[in-house]
Amino acid sequence: MTDAALPPSHELSTNGVGPWPGEWPEGEQYDPELLEKGDTRNVIDRYRYWRMEAIVADLDEVRHPFHVAIENWQHDMNIGSIVRSANAFAADTVHIVGRRRWNKRGAMVTDRYQHVVHHPTVGDLVEAAREADLPIIGIDNVPGSVIIETFAFPDRCIMLFGQEGPGLSAEAIEACEAVVEISQFGSTRSINASAAAAVAMHAWVTQHVSFGES
Repeated sequence: MTDAALPPSHELSTNGVGPWPGEWPEGEQYDPELLEKGDTRNVIDRYRYWRMEAIVADLDEVRHPFHVAIENWQHDMNIGSIVRSANAFAADTVHIVGRRRWNKRGAMVTDRYQHVVHHPTVGDLVEAAREADLPIIGIDNVPGSVIIETFAFPDRCIMLFGQEGPGLSAEAIEACEAVVEISQFGSTRSINASAAAAVAMHAWVTQHVSFGES
């Protein structure tokens, strides 16, 4: 279990902040332009007025050891939202498998702070996972899948998601050490791919992150 370095908190400036009032703070992490003109970015209060590079470096100290991978054979519109969730849950890296181009609108610029790498094929992802000693855990409701509430996620792993509609490809399922299914109780067969990714990432967090008293 790991301690949460950035525990949940109430954000005081969800709509951004204006120029820094009074004497400017010292520190290389601060961006003079943001201090002068204000900071309207979609960042938590801790990172207000910080340079982008400083934010990435600070996040690198607290990222969780799980990765997220998404198959992108049909230019899936959900990838931006998945990247945004990966950033929110401090995933180590997001892997895009298939088409290199993806719609970044849903990411809300969080891709600037999140490590994102591309793999042309599932085989390339498998090779990278093998080299990093990362088991691949598929997320899909297919025959033989394990209910997520009963599954123990490895501390270090890659969660692999299929694209909206088709789900994981046969090659991707074959590459998985296990396939996990999110419990559903309504009439629909599946939930949105980005919603599924958020649920799975949060499941990992509940198993591997311990939160101290506030």
